[in-house]
Amino acid sequence: MGCQPSPFSDDQDRDPESVLDSHPRRESLLIREKLVEGVRLGITSQHGLIAHGRGEAYDYLLGERTRDFAETAIKAAVATMLLAEHPVISVNGNAAALAPEELVKLADATSSRLEINLFHVSDDRVAAIERHLANFGGTNILKPTKDAVITTLQSDRRYVNPDGIARADVVFVPLEDGDRCAALRAAGKTVITVDLNPLSRTSRDASITIVDNVVRAIPRMIECAEEYGTHYDPSSLRNTIQCFDNQAVLAAAESVLRTGN
Repeated sequence: MGCQPSPFSDDQDRDPESVLDSHPRRESLLIREKLVEGVRLGITSQHGLIAHGRGEAYDYLLGERTRDFAETAIKAAVATMLLAEHPVISVNGNAAALAPEELVKLADATSSRLEINLFHVSDDRVAAIERHLANFGGTNILKPTKDAVITTLQSDRRYVNPDGIARADVVFVPLEDGDRCAALRAAGKTVITVDLNPLSRTSRDASITIVDNVVRAIPRMIECAEEYGTHYDPSSLRNTIQCFDNQAVLAAAESVLRTGN
């Protein structure tokens, strides 16, 4: 078996811009490089690389495109955020590394607050993510405190901001973990998530599950919010939500995984 050529134009230069345009896995490699850079910047934990690899495998099986069931979930998710009284976007290290600008734009488009919430938490990581989001225009970014706690959780993700997740009626949690998703639902919150695995606890427990890659889903959510416009019809948005069936979305996604169609 011969050695495979490097996808980079110069093995000494791992700059993402050096990934060859002709490489068939170019987009996937660029996403990986963002996460590696996130680790270097102190934004992403090394454990996050493992989580991404698992998601990438599901994305490959889904055809690496936004399916109709994801589009349906995206529309319901954006409608839910627009109608919410206190929507919050929860940001972890992987999300901050992969879509910082898009998270900021989505917060603006849906009048949501950004709140940092980490499993592998440290003051340095929180500060690094806050700076990173600020570099892309993020303002008034909320951070976890010990003044508000999700009592049913044991991990450090139980610490939330009293002006953010603690009082939120809708929480968008891209790249969520199952324990916290269930705890947020038990606390009476509507939970929207992006999860490439329709069989995960997060997917099953969330109110609205977008089975897609965050690098595609979040930009599409921004477009959707802009399509609804600033003078959206609340009754139309409520109808979109009422017609949404999360179990049907998960079943459709699982069918694609199992059959390839």
